[in-house]
Amino acid sequence: TIAWKARYADGSTYRLHASSDATLSLSHDGVTGGESFALERIGNKLPPELVGRFPHLAGHAALVLSGADLARVPEILKGQLAVSATGADGKLEDAVGLQIPGVLDDLFAYDGPLGLTWDGRVPTVSVWAPTAKRVRLHIFGTSRSTEPVDVIDMVEEDGVWSATGDTNWNMLNYLFEVGVFVPRTGRVEWNLVTDPYSRGLSRNSARSQVVNLDEPSLKPQGWDDLQKPPLEAPEDIVIYELHVRDYSANDPTVAAPVRGTFLAFALPSNGATHLRALAEAGLTHVHLLPAFDIATIDENKDSWDDPGDLTRFPPDSDQQQAAIARISGSDPYNWGYDPFHFGTPEGSYSTVPDGPARITEFRQMVASLSDMGLRVVMDVVYNHTNSSGLSDKSVFDKIVPGYYHRLNADGFVETSTCCQNTATEHYMMERFMVDDLVHWAVDYKVDGFRFDLMGHHMKSNIVKARDALRALTVEEHGVDGNAIYLYGEGWDFGEVAGGRRGENAVQFNMAGTGIGTFNDRIRDAVRGGSPFADRRDQGFATGLYTDPNGFNGSGGEERGRLLGYMNRIRFGMTGNLRDYLLVDHNGREILGAQYEGVGYAADPQEAINYVSAHDNETFFDKIQYAAPADASLDDRVRMQNLALSVVALGQGIPFFHAGSDMLRSKSMEADSYNSGDWFNRLDWSYESNNFGVGLPSAEKNRDRWDIIRPLLGREDITPGRDEIMRSVHHFRELLRIRKSTLLFRLRTAEDVQARTRFHNIGPDQTLGLIVMSVSDEAEGLRPIDTNYRSVIVFLNGTNEAIVYGNDDWKGKGFELHPVQQSSHDEVVRGAAFDGGEGAFTVPGRTAAVFVQPQ
Repeated sequence: TIAWKARYADGSTYRLHASSDATLSLSHDGVTGGESFALERIGNKLPPELVGRFPHLAGHAALVLSGADLARVPEILKGQLAVSATGADGKLEDAVGLQIPGVLDDLFAYDGPLGLTWDGRVPTVSVWAPTAKRVRLHIFGTSRSTEPVDVIDMVEEDGVWSATGDTNWNMLNYLFEVGVFVPRTGRVEWNLVTDPYSRGLSRNSARSQVVNLDEPSLKPQGWDDLQKPPLEAPEDIVIYELHVRDYSANDPTVAAPVRGTFLAFALPSNGATHLRALAEAGLTHVHLLPAFDIATIDENKDSWDDPGDLTRFPPDSDQQQAAIARISGSDPYNWGYDPFHFGTPEGSYSTVPDGPARITEFRQMVASLSDMGLRVVMDVVYNHTNSSGLSDKSVFDKIVPGYYHRLNADGFVETSTCCQNTATEHYMMERFMVDDLVHWAVDYKVDGFRFDLMGHHMKSNIVKARDALRALTVEEHGVDGNAIYLYGEGWDFGEVAGGRRGENAVQFNMAGTGIGTFNDRIRDAVRGGSPFADRRDQGFATGLYTDPNGFNGSGGEERGRLLGYMNRIRFGMTGNLRDYLLVDHNGREILGAQYEGVGYAADPQEAINYVSAHDNETFFDKIQYAAPADASLDDRVRMQNLALSVVALGQGIPFFHAGSDMLRSKSMEADSYNSGDWFNRLDWSYESNNFGVGLPSAEKNRDRWDIIRPLLGREDITPGRDEIMRSVHHFRELLRIRKSTLLFRLRTAEDVQARTRFHNIGPDQTLGLIVMSVSDEAEGLRPIDTNYRSVIVFLNGTNEAIVYGNDDWKGKGFELHPVQQSSHDEVVRGAAFDGGEGAFTVPGRTAAVFVQPQ
């Protein structure tokens, strides 16, 4: 069946044109060349079952090939295709090319081996290329060999081309030579291309490498018996988002040749000491920004440019960013959201980018983090590739043109993600994603996956991936798939928005799947505004209404916004549950999903609560914009620590940007994906938080330089070691508090609804104060905690102490949490409970946790 917009008269006739040698030609008289087949128009709309698969084609007419010609379809798919419409008067009305992913799925969907498989020490390599005319395998003796040592005609069966080698192939390099019609060029091209299922690569991904990942030489000592830190339930997860290069690039306790690599995680260092301390306090997972093969980093380290000594410039100078801009693209820095080969570790993060060292060193990193007490999350980017078509860093499109990428109505690749969007609604692209995830889980023992722009995938894609991972067992695969956690960005935009390509994996759609999505509601309420608004907008933790900055005032509009933000935070602290019932500031009982669409999760594990991530300004830099000009450095530190407290002390999954526990700054940079080691610096020695190291990039921040410049020049708001250490200790205390009781880690929505209660709500509430209690004595539920009968969390976002109580608390034996009784923060030690009055005193800009012992 061919879908085409119904716009022609009933007397029109339609034909399918095919040419094996790409010789179709178009003139006013019609399409010539090749051969043609009659098509019957069966209506102005596609049949419902096809609209269900291709909702963006609803309203298209259906043209059907006759049964007698169906047997020709597999053959003609290997050539040039077009359809034409001719009017009753015999004149050509229109002619267009065809998009064929749907018919490829129907005829050639395949679940057998792809990439390298091994029979003992004998490899077979297979590639799915149903439209290819011929595929040959080029074998190279080394990664630098100019000529292949062998060229083998691969054998096709049902669209899959295979070749079996011998034991001598191990560690050799290979490429596919694919002869295939390319609609973009209108001719048959002969492409030399790497294997999309590559498991090993030469430097800069020039060639795939024959590697057996089960080979003992590629495994660190003890790899097969690696024991992961225990994890009882996903609600126990606490995530720390870290870039591989940031971890060690500026750590002087790591040997220079190893800085910025996977191997740095396996060595004693300041960074390792920091991560180990976080794990002991309660951190469970390190989330690594993309660590697969990246298209935008040159793996030839000898070619890397250095910006020179930037320490000589003033804190508000434009020279630092200019120096970074000059070498952008030729330095080693990029976040890595530019996939080249999905299934192989990035070579620039290896000490030896050419060959299998990257495999062993990635595994060493995972093992070392496990030894620290930490599980590993990989940031995966299946929603786009760096390139498509015949460009140098295109892979999929050189093998099956027009299949793996999502095309618009004119046949061009969609780019709403920023790059070349993939189409996981197509069977073999979905299959590739699932295969790749299982590969990372089994072969590299990765414990979780964060999906970049997950909303650009279909819900069914992510659920299928979840099910495939959950099927992994320790006995068969060496992995407990039930302990693998999935989460992602559930944003709804672009050509998939509103389900236009099918039910996509956005926040509301993922409820009930156990898959997490980032909660932007709590993020914006705590910070103020949004990433796309004026950075000076204030939020709960940055002084909205209670401590106006001049850009925001203290009038009715700000008061209403703060009340709304407080409701958003309350819902967020339930795990952003859609069915949690709360009394809002108008006195109405309202469910999370009903309150401005805030609540969307069906289970607390489905909400990722956060206030900062790699994207946008760090929270400390946001504070510099939003805080009143006269706010002291101590005020700003307390704002940051309060924001982290909101995330740490609620239900759901807490997520923290690496270094936010050290007041991390990027000198106000809004988008540091290619801003080099200078602006992305982490200092595990706690001497600097990297604030005031120059104006951020002109490309992305120049329109704000007039605001930024005077801030960067203020020594009085530049943290030193004392302020950084206060924040370091505060964060570890938060982790210890969360870890101390299951009441902060409730397992179900029913538990949250029954045990969690908010106070200081309704029309008469005290502005700037959030009070949440969690009880172990909920009616009808068994006790779950051996330490505490209940906990009460007070979040005071104002700059003044607040006394709050009610009669229900009179005579109750509440006391400040033991961790806070001995806190490094003398202010929180001043929080108190008066049992006679049933009242709590909470200092300004403070999170205080009180407990009622069993």
